[in-house]
Amino acid sequence: MKVILKQDVRGLGKKGDMVKASDGYARNYLFPKDLAAPADAQNVTEMKNAQNSKQFKYDTEKAAAEADAKKLEGSVLEMKAKAGVNGKLFGSVTAKEIAEKIKQDYGITVNKRKIKVAEIKAFGTYDAEVRLFQGVSATVKVRVSEQ
Repeated sequence: MKVILKQDVRGLGKKGDMVKASDGYARNYLFPKDLAAPADAQNVTEMKNAQNSKQFKYDTEKAAAEADAKKLEGSVLEMKAKAGVNGKLFGSVTAKEIAEKIKQDYGITVNKRKIKVAEIKAFGTYDAEVRLFQGVSATVKVRVSEQ
C-alpha cells in the first residue's frame, strides 16, 4: 500500500515522502498514530501543492537575498571608534556593530552570526563577508576611522 508520511518514520522515510508500506503496518501502526495518510488522489494533490508552496517560498526568499546582496556588494561601511595613542582601538569593532550599521544604512536585517570578519582592533579598511541566504553572500568593506 502506498502512503504519504506526515512525520519522519525511522526505517521508512521522511515527512512528505510517498512510500510503499505493507497493508498491516499501515493500517495497524501508521494510520492510528497519525504518522501517514493513504496515497489517494486528494492526498497526493495536497502533497504536491505543499511541495510547490515550499519551493515558491524558497525561491522568493532567495531572490530577495540576491537583491540585498546586489545592494551590499562592494559597499563601504564607515565606522567610528575611539583609539589610544598608537592607533589601537579601545575594544574592537564587532559583527554586531556591523549588522547594526547595515540595518541603519541599507535597511537590511542581518544576523550577526552571518557576518564573517577578521578581528578589527586598529584603524583601516577590512573586508567582511555577509551571508544572506544559503549560497548567497556579499562582501562589504568596513572602514574604521577615528571618532
